[in-house]
Amino acid sequence: MASHGTVQRPSTTTSTSPTLPTTHPHEPKDSTPRVRLEFSLCFPFNIPKTPEAAAARIIRNLSYYRLYYTLFIWIILFITLLPKRKLSLLFLIAMTALTCSFLAVMRLVPADSVVLQYKIIDRRLVLALLVIATMVELIVTRAAIHLFVTLACATPVILVHAVFRVRDDLCVEEKASAAGELVPLIKNTEPKLSDSV
Repeated sequence: MASHGTVQRPSTTTSTSPTLPTTHPHEPKDSTPRVRLEFSLCFPFNIPKTPEAAAARIIRNLSYYRLYYTLFIWIILFITLLPKRKLSLLFLIAMTALTCSFLAVMRLVPADSVVLQYKIIDRRLVLALLVIATMVELIVTRAAIHLFVTLACATPVILVHAVFRVRDDLCVEEKASAAGELVPLIKNTEPKLSDSV
């Protein structure tokens, strides 16, 4: 009787050496020192410690956020004029278009031009005249109550924001004056050359 079976071969055991850890393909291969950035979070609103700090913060925020404050007043005025005062609304849109056109033209004029060098056209004066003309047009078209109610409602909100708002690139460490707010938000800690040698 023939035996059908499996032929057993001698097992060959090979000694394997421990594998070295391979580097990840996405890891950088150079050994240059890395720059570490430390982020410190700060709340963008706080109470100023002194009246001088509050006044300095109001002046700084009014100059920094003046476009946003103007847009805030303009949107409230636009919404209040929308239902009934169509003529006043048209005058407001026309003066807004004129102001935007003036600002666009003044952006195209180089800073060292003869027009700006001899102060033939002063931007602040023209913008103030445009604001006064807009207010006069609103008063003439019987929308004075809308204008004054809008200013009475928007001005306290703007002043509260200007007092309590700390700019994004400033931190909240205040001392006796507003100069204490000038602390950077991001600290760059680079390794020194003496440390790497």
